[in-house]
Amino acid sequence: MIQNSMRLEFPSKSQNESFARVVVASFAAQLDPTIEELSDIKTAVSEAVTNAIIHGYEDIIGTVIIECRIEGNKIEIIVEDEGVGIEDINKAIEPFYTSKPELERSGMGFTVMETFMDELELFSEIGKGTKVRMVKVFKSVKAEE
Repeated sequence: MIQNSMRLEFPSKSQNESFARVVVASFAAQLDPTIEELSDIKTAVSEAVTNAIIHGYEDIIGTVIIECRIEGNKIEIIVEDEGVGIEDINKAIEPFYTSKPELERSGMGFTVMETFMDELELFSEIGKGTKVRMVKVFKSVKAEE
């Protein structure tokens, strides 16, 4: 039973990253999260959107899609691109691995997402794009029976 959901699409321009995190945080606010829970979501969304922009589309402008669903005391956030895809997911999720060392990227994006969210799943296909699925359980909200 989905209580509420939303979908957002925007061009893969770096200035849209902060817009995306604010929209998702505003949507999550209906669960009355703690400041820490809200901060965790904003950080994870920033990492996922930045990955889509920098790695998914590289030097072209594409579309980043965010879908959010709230069920009980959980929010599911899906960040998707239709970019180049990830060749080796296992390597991509390793801490400090980056495919763009020249950009001085830390290679910690997936580690950060995993740390701040309760669930993280990654789906990718070369030439078709990447989908990051994250779930956060709000401890401040009692799950509806």
